[in-house]
Amino acid sequence: MSETYYHNMHKVLQVQHLTEHTFVVQFERKEMPFIPGQHLVVGKKGDKEFRQYSIYSGLNDPHFEILVREVETGLVTPKLKQLKPGDELEINGPMGYFTVSEQRCLNHPIVMIATGTGIAPFNSWVKSFPDMNYKMIHGVRKAEEAYGIDRYKKDRFVLCTSQEKSGNFNGRVTDYLQKAYFPSNTLFYLCGNSEMIFDAMELLKDKGLNTNQMFAEVYF
Repeated sequence: MSETYYHNMHKVLQVQHLTEHTFVVQFERKEMPFIPGQHLVVGKKGDKEFRQYSIYSGLNDPHFEILVREVETGLVTPKLKQLKPGDELEINGPMGYFTVSEQRCLNHPIVMIATGTGIAPFNSWVKSFPDMNYKMIHGVRKAEEAYGIDRYKKDRFVLCTSQEKSGNFNGRVTDYLQKAYFPSNTLFYLCGNSEMIFDAMELLKDKGLNTNQMFAEVYF
């Protein structure tokens, strides 16, 4: 399934604005198969500019969703922000290997670590595999950036806020990791900016965890 590549036009169903600059675009799936964690290459119909976005929706959803943060000077995100139901997107994919199997979800404790919109692939995992044994650690500046927090079990979600005392932990993700304990058989998946990923992996290694337990995808 992961090796099948599609190129189609998909109609926009709705655009949900989460914050001033962050939004979810929902569009037709057209029964396209994918593996949770994969991404799509997305652009407005007729445009020459495209960007990669992790699939935000789950395997059982009849539609696709992507989580987008607007770059005001960007060539793609301002156009996506203005989309209306019925507009068409040009979609290529799915592609990528930042994936996890249902068997692995059930057989290992999994810690997912993200900053900002890097939470997108993990949202797809949790929606697709509701019985997975996980902890989600999400680093943001303010609590309003806790995208999709209601989709996670409260006792398995740690919100780290760096600019206000409104989450479960006041500070950066790396500050939380320094104080946290993890079983030795835990698998770690990291998605977000490269600085966080590098620092987090170094902290985990200092705790005696092996790099073959760590998997990462950088969001630019």
